[in-house]
Amino acid sequence: MIFHGERPEKMGYAIEGVEEAGGGGEAAAVPIATLLPTADVGKGAEVFKKCAACHTINQGGANGIGPNLYATLGEGIAQGKAGFAFSDALKGVGGTWDFDKMNAWLTSPRKFAAGTKMTFAGLANAQDRANVIAYINSQGSNLPLPAAPAAGAAPAGKDQPATANAAEAAATKGPDTNNLGNTGTPASGAPSVDPNAAKEGAKAGK
Repeated sequence: MIFHGERPEKMGYAIEGVEEAGGGGEAAAVPIATLLPTADVGKGAEVFKKCAACHTINQGGANGIGPNLYATLGEGIAQGKAGFAFSDALKGVGGTWDFDKMNAWLTSPRKFAAGTKMTFAGLANAQDRANVIAYINSQGSNLPLPAAPAAGAAPAGKDQPATANAAEAAATKGPDTNNLGNTGTPASGAPSVDPNAAKEGAKAGK
C-alpha cells in the first residue's frame, strides 16, 4: 500500500474497501493533524490488512511486492529498505516520510508521485488514513503525534469583547474637548461664564 516495486504482468484481485478513483475532494479536505490525536491504532491495524498482500511491517520482515514498512515514518522517501527497488518517480519526491506526506501518499499515490509503479488507488476515507498512519507509526517509528486543535478556539484578532474595543478606541481618541464650556461649577471668585452675566458686566463698565 505504501510503496510498490514492479507492476505485475497481470493484475491480481481487487482489495475490498479500496476506492477505484483514489482520493477525492473529501480526502484532501480534512487536515490529518486534526484526526491523528484521536486516531485508533487498533482500527488502523485492521485497515492495514488491506496492505498485507504486498507489505510486511514487523521488524526484520522481508520485502515483498512492496517493501517492509517497519519504522517507515521519519525515514527518507524511497531510501533504504534493504535495497528495495523503488520507482524513479518516488525517488524524485525527496524529503522524509512525515504525517502530511504519508497522508498525501495514501490519499492518491499517483498524485503524490506521478508515474509511480504503485497500483494501489488510495484510501478516500480520511479517518481510515489517520488510523492506519497511527498504526504504521506505532511499528518502529513512534514519532510524536501533533496536538489536537483547541475546541472552539477563535482566530487571533477576531471576536474580541466589545468593552475591550471601546476602551481601546477611547484611549486612542483621547478626551473629548467639544463640550467643555458651561459643564462645570466655576471655582469661587472665578468670572461667570453665564452669557447674561457677561452682558450685565459690559453695561456696568460703560
